Amino acid sequence: MEEIKYRRKPIYAFFKRIFDIVCSLLALIILFLPMLIVAIAIKCDSKGPVFFKQKRVGKKKKLFKILKFRSMYTDTDPNAPTHQLGDAKSHITKVGAFIRKTSIDELPQLINILLGQMSFVGPRPALWNQDDLIAERDKYYANDIKPGLTGLAQISGRDELEIPVKAKLDGEYTRKREFFYDIWLIIKTAFSVFKHDGVVEGGTGEIHKQEQEVALNEENTDNRS
Repeated sequence: MEEIKYRRKPIYAFFKRIFDIVCSLLALIILFLPMLIVAIAIKCDSKGPVFFKQKRVGKKKKLFKILKFRSMYTDTDPNAPTHQLGDAKSHITKVGAFIRKTSIDELPQLINILLGQMSFVGPRPALWNQDDLIAERDKYYANDIKPGLTGLAQISGRDELEIPVKAKLDGEYTRKREFFYDIWLIIKTAFSVFKHDGVVEGGTGEIHKQEQEVALNEENTDNRS
């Protein structure tokens, strides 16, 4: 196994925090009206609150409440990862399907960024009960930095990645993190969101599953030949 390296970067962290504060505040001001329209659509579409709060793992594994626009019905288990819900699509509202596909449901996390609980770039915050993902990230020191709105794993496959692969990418970001690398990841994220790359409702590790299905189909074809 390759040597894992982790360095504290106080100057980078200082300027990153300035960037997070300024950009999250500006984004909240600019996006206020669109977010208000989304909030009204959610209230008209289904019963329940506009926002969805969920316990997530932050820096140094300190727990915090992440904010999202509610995209599921209120009787859905709030602590279950989407891929453990069975038929995940049956739990998602009509408006929810749209805001999840376009990642609009993540916009309230600008408030988490402004409060210092998250950053624009970092590993996506794990659910408090995702012990497998948390343990994998420990190997790469990825739990020692702030979670992000986006990250290297998000532009490399998102829901399609298996947990060990996702954690390794989070570790790669932890080692490489610097200001211009963050800017590059934000730009790449914008393109990924536009193309809806890696969004698989109720799925995780989909790349590996698809490879297995292809291999199985090829094997069945060979057996019939």
